[in-house]
Amino acid sequence: MSKTYAGARLRRLREERRLSQAALARMLEISPSYLNQMEHDSRPLTVPVLLRLTEVFGVDPGFFSERDTGRLVADLRDALAGEIAASRVSPSDLAELASRMPDVAGVLVDLGRRNHQLAERLAEAAEGRGQTVGTLPRSPHEEIREFFYRRRNYLHDADLAAEDLATQIGIRPGEVVRLLSARLAERHGVRVSGDSRALHHYDAADRVLHLSSRLRPGQQAFRMATQLAFLEYDEELSRLASEDFTPDSAAWSLARIGIANYLAAAMILPYRRFHAAAEEARYDIERLTDQFGLGYETVCHRLSTLQRPRLRGVPFSFVRVDRAGNMSKRQSATGFHFSRAGGTCPLWNVYEAFAAPGRIHVQIAAMPDGQRYLWTARAITRHRGGWGEPGKTFAIGLGCEVRHASQLVYSDGLDLDNAAAATPIGMGCRICERTDCPQRAVPPLDRRLAVDENSSTFVPYPVAEPGF
Repeated sequence: MSKTYAGARLRRLREERRLSQAALARMLEISPSYLNQMEHDSRPLTVPVLLRLTEVFGVDPGFFSERDTGRLVADLRDALAGEIAASRVSPSDLAELASRMPDVAGVLVDLGRRNHQLAERLAEAAEGRGQTVGTLPRSPHEEIREFFYRRRNYLHDADLAAEDLATQIGIRPGEVVRLLSARLAERHGVRVSGDSRALHHYDAADRVLHLSSRLRPGQQAFRMATQLAFLEYDEELSRLASEDFTPDSAAWSLARIGIANYLAAAMILPYRRFHAAAEEARYDIERLTDQFGLGYETVCHRLSTLQRPRLRGVPFSFVRVDRAGNMSKRQSATGFHFSRAGGTCPLWNVYEAFAAPGRIHVQIAAMPDGQRYLWTARAITRHRGGWGEPGKTFAIGLGCEVRHASQLVYSDGLDLDNAAAATPIGMGCRICERTDCPQRAVPPLDRRLAVDENSSTFVPYPVAEPGF
């Protein structure tokens, strides 16, 4: 078993709780000198200490995992690709920075992303398309994705509150719409109408929730549950959003919507009941959609949130991608390395899903760091209604580390132990470390090209050997 060195995380956890080394040492039943050595990576975290830390701080042991370091290293490579290519920074240097000084690494990631945004704005200005350069914050929608990403797509207090409300209402499959409608009417005097031209519109003055007649029952239930979350948990929504954002800002308002949507999903798919059903069905997504009467995307998204302490499900990564590779949803309870820029990998099976809509595609994929994942992907299409009206098509991906794959029905018949059988994928061609990939669309940023006018190779961008 490999040793776990996570001094920076341990120190950060202690400082966030405003504990001295002596106080934490007493809680962990170890000496202050021993704790000091662990915080400076002179000694590894032992299993007994890890167990006591999870009890004292209520964190998962994965908080101290090197997989979190791997995700931060991937973020550094993504955000600082150009700077790394122009310097002699090695992957081991990035790993050491992420492991020993994660807060500093996080600042560098943020600065790198701001630098990319500034370069894009300057390019637009040079072409006459841009406005004033000024301050370049990330877009509010990107901020919200990061809000959930930092929390591993699980909001403990919100999940508990939603489950309690579901119990009060008596939520059960087949009667969700009726029960939610009754709660809205009896507790809040809100009437539900099916005459909206938009997907939904809430008229606060007349206390009417207008829903589109084109919404399926599961979609109606989700919209009704979201409105109920706003009505019953308004202060809690504001409190959670204010943890990261300034009140009344665009990001704060979007966070309130995102948290209300989370509450809605947790309300119509209560944690314990849904977790038990998922375990019994071995995470068979289509069986769960039939059982609960909800859409494929809703069920996949809820599966990615099952991280309640002492009642955890399989930790999934969830992604929604369009045909052009734009990632409109990206949440993870694992260490999977999502690319923030430069597209995603064309060898990833989420793109194969567009070729056969309605069928679930399964893939064992290996990242450049050697970590393997089982991914399921399926294309879904949404139409506004009549013939000729444009629709929307997405691929929904749900993946877990291969060590959890045996718990999924989709692993049946696969050789999970054969690493050589995994499809090698990366974070996107711009920053991918795989120099021998025949599918590469752009040359690697951190390697010198081997240009030879007398020969050609199957690999589109051959690179020179180190030192040449």
